[in-house]
Amino acid sequence: MTPLNLLRDNWIPARQNGKVVTIRPCQIVEPGMTELAWPRPDFNLACLEFLIGLVSMACPPKDDADWQSRLEHPEAEQLHERFAPFAEHFNLGGNGPRFLQDLEAFERETKPSGIKPVDMLFIDSAGRSTVVKNADLMVKRNRFSSLKPAEAAMALYTLQAFAPSGGAGNRTSMRGGGPMTTLVKPLGVQPEEGPLWRLVFSNVLPGSPLAAAHAPTALPWLRPTRTSERNKVVTRNSTHRLEVFFGMPRRLRLVFEGDLVKGVVQRPHGTNYSSWEHPLTPYYRRSEKESEWLPVHPNAGRLSYRNWIGTTITGQDVAGTHRIAETVRAYGNRPSAPDCELLIGGWAMNNMKPRDFTLDTYPRFPSLDEEEEDRVRSLVDAANATAGAIRKALRAGCRFDGNILDSIVEAFFAETESDFVNSVRGLAKGGSIEVEEDWYRIMRNFSMRMYDEHALSSLTDHDIAGIEKRVEAKRKLHWALAKQVRKKLNLPSPAKKGRQK
Repeated sequence: MTPLNLLRDNWIPARQNGKVVTIRPCQIVEPGMTELAWPRPDFNLACLEFLIGLVSMACPPKDDADWQSRLEHPEAEQLHERFAPFAEHFNLGGNGPRFLQDLEAFERETKPSGIKPVDMLFIDSAGRSTVVKNADLMVKRNRFSSLKPAEAAMALYTLQAFAPSGGAGNRTSMRGGGPMTTLVKPLGVQPEEGPLWRLVFSNVLPGSPLAAAHAPTALPWLRPTRTSERNKVVTRNSTHRLEVFFGMPRRLRLVFEGDLVKGVVQRPHGTNYSSWEHPLTPYYRRSEKESEWLPVHPNAGRLSYRNWIGTTITGQDVAGTHRIAETVRAYGNRPSAPDCELLIGGWAMNNMKPRDFTLDTYPRFPSLDEEEEDRVRSLVDAANATAGAIRKALRAGCRFDGNILDSIVEAFFAETESDFVNSVRGLAKGGSIEVEEDWYRIMRNFSMRMYDEHALSSLTDHDIAGIEKRVEAKRKLHWALAKQVRKKLNLPSPAKKGRQK
């Protein structure tokens, strides 16, 4: 069997001119190449990270001028030539070093009972404890008896890049379990202009290419694993910066039978990464006094605009508590960069348990100055206060349980998202206090309508006590909006406003 080579062979499914084709990484520059076409969204996101890592390794732009030129006029032959010296390091199988696998071939001495099913490569597969307890309701067991090499390669990269907690000694990814990825996605790109290339290259930072002779410094499968026994860690200062795209927190070896991958062997104590900042992930810290920046992790469902600050919106917050991804910051600093949106995704995890995978597009806003960002925060604070007031009113008036209230709050944020986007764009254009007044009216009208819809739908004519509770709860909701929400927006209360007249 000839092992799959991830740089020489065609193995990545992509959509070109409306048809699904299988390509080599260097073919992403071809006209009509619009998007990846893996059957799983987490594979599509991870494969984009892999391609960004390859370009960052072999042929990053020299500077912003070079970036702009190559974004618009990529050269397929140049990409092929730059990848070629690294091809020998990207074999999935064989006797030499294997892509993203431990250098030690410990699968050869492993008994059949120690070989795990290929299912373990998938984050949403059931772990051993889950199977034993018969608790695999949201995750699945025994879905695959084998994998084709291309599927195994992508599953392997996805697990290493997003690895959740995996039991004693099995490390999470260098961004923790289920990190959030934010990618710049240029708008208005026609198919013939190569949308896939522009998506990948828009997220590559300027730098110097890695010399092929120095590949072992950045590709950890070319050297003995830096294990994590005795609490040993690998920091950004102790290895090459490009390892951020090729980290190996898990010690794994694939088991081949003929042309198929039939199993996986895992050993504990893979590399424990510490104090890294991944260029595709936003970060936060709990307070300005803390020095450690932590990667953002997605929640289940669509990312609500209450979580956009530090993810899609930023101003002068570099020294504050939120920091958007480095690639998003760099793109925003390029004056000639095309308009864009953000592709945001990741696994929502509850420790070792996957809850949801999200992959969606979100608007990106121009850089805001300090005053404009403060005003955006007030819009978000007002929305949070409004959502809290709706929740409190419906709990008091209707005694809804927490699950119902959670769904109502999520509906509130989803249905007011477009109004929020328009409000932020108004602020970015230098809008007056009328932006806040309009936002308040939207919050007030929407919350009153939402309260009436839910409070009156379950009411009967004979429920006098229920009517009184609902009327009183609505009165308090109106008061909270007029006082608390207006205060969040730095608007005078209605009473004060009247006296000023």
